[in-house]
Amino acid sequence: MAEPRKEDFQCLTELIEAGKVTPVIDRTYSLSDVPEAIRYLEKGHLKGKIVIAV
Repeated sequence: MAEPRKEDFQCLTELIEAGKVTPVIDRTYSLSDVPEAIRYLEKGHLKGKIVIAV
């Protein structure tokens, strides 16, 4: 397993702040729809991240 290093997080932070890295959001669910989000996750067809809006 990879060991997280402070230098790696600093580099990643700089890339995100510079707009060079953006997460891919597959779907957004409300907090009340978390069970549906979990079912979707379990299907394994993700194309990005699942976001839960609170």
